[in-house]
Amino acid sequence: MPKEARPPRIQDVAQLAGVSVATVSRVLSNPDIVSETTRATVRDAIAKTGYTINFTARNLRQQQVGSVLALVPNLANPFFSQILGGIAEVLRRQGLSLLVLDTHGATEQPDLEAIAPYLSRSRSDGVILLEGGLDPALFARPGCPPLVQACEWTDALDAPRVLVDNAAGGRLAAQHLAGLGHRDILHLSGPAQNSLSRSRRDGFAEALAGLGLSGQVLQGDFSMQSGFAAAASVLAMSPRPTGIFCDSDEMAVGLIHGLIAAGLRVPQDISVMGFDDIQLAAYIQPPLTTIRQHRAPLGRQAAEVLLARMQGKPYEDTTMLPVELCARASTAAPPPGR
Repeated sequence: MPKEARPPRIQDVAQLAGVSVATVSRVLSNPDIVSETTRATVRDAIAKTGYTINFTARNLRQQQVGSVLALVPNLANPFFSQILGGIAEVLRRQGLSLLVLDTHGATEQPDLEAIAPYLSRSRSDGVILLEGGLDPALFARPGCPPLVQACEWTDALDAPRVLVDNAAGGRLAAQHLAGLGHRDILHLSGPAQNSLSRSRRDGFAEALAGLGLSGQVLQGDFSMQSGFAAAASVLAMSPRPTGIFCDSDEMAVGLIHGLIAAGLRVPQDISVMGFDDIQLAAYIQPPLTTIRQHRAPLGRQAAEVLLARMQGKPYEDTTMLPVELCARASTAAPPPGR
C-alpha cells in the first residue's frame, strides 16, 4: 500500500521561500511588519505547497475560543452593516470568527442577564461594543474578555474607544445650513442621553453660536419612524424652520417623507440633511445631504485595537476618525423672504 503523503507544514513553506519559519509566521499573523517582496515570496510558496493554517490547533495552543463578539443596538438598522463588515475583514485575516448579538431593547434585568453569558472567555476572545446604553456592570464581571467601544460609548467604561468626530460633524452641518442662508434652523436629535446625540448637539450648537445664531431642538430616536412623526411637529411650528439637521439619515428620510406627504417641497420650501451617509441616502428623492462617516474603516480600526489589546500590544485609548460633508440636493437656499 503506498504511503499516504503528509500535509504540507510551515517548514516546507519556509524552505521553498528561502526564509525562516518565524518570517512565514509573521507574514501570516502580522504582515505589515514584513516587506512587500518577502510577503509576495512567502505567499507564492504557500500557494505552491498548499499549506493551510490549522486554526483550531492554533486556538487551542493560545487558549482561544476563536471568535470575537460584537454587541449591536439594532441589527435592523443598515448603518451597522459596513462597520460589521470592516470588523469581520480584519478578524478573518487572523482566523477569528465574528459573532453578533442584537441588544435592541435590552434595558431590563432579564434581558441583561440573557446577554451576560456571552461576556465570557469561554464564549469569545474579545468584545466590540457598538451600544452605549448597556449597564457598565455587565462588563465588570469576572472573566469578561477584553473590550473595545466603537461608534457609541459610555464614560463609565474603562475601555479604549474608536469613534468618529461627531462634534465636528455637528459643526459641519451648522456651517452648511447657515452658509446657504438659513436662519430658522432645527436640530432633530437622537435620544437625549445617547453619546452620539450629545456630541452632535454640542458641535451643532457651538457652531451656530459662533455664527450668531440659535436653533430649536426636537428629539427623535434615530429611526425612520421618529423622523416621519417629527414632520407633524415641524408643520405646527411658527415660524417654521427652513433648514433641519437630523442626527441620522434614517430620521432624515422619514422626515422628508412626512413633509412631502403634507405638500411641502424639499429643498424649495425646507432643507433637510442627515448624518451617516447610509447607502439609501444617495438614492432617495431628493438625494440626501449628509455628514459622511467612514464606517468600514471604523470597524477595521476597532478590530485592530481589540487584537492589540488581546495580544498585549500597545494601542491608543481613543482613536478619532474624521467625517466629511456630502452635499446633495436635499439642501438649498431658504425660500425668498426667509
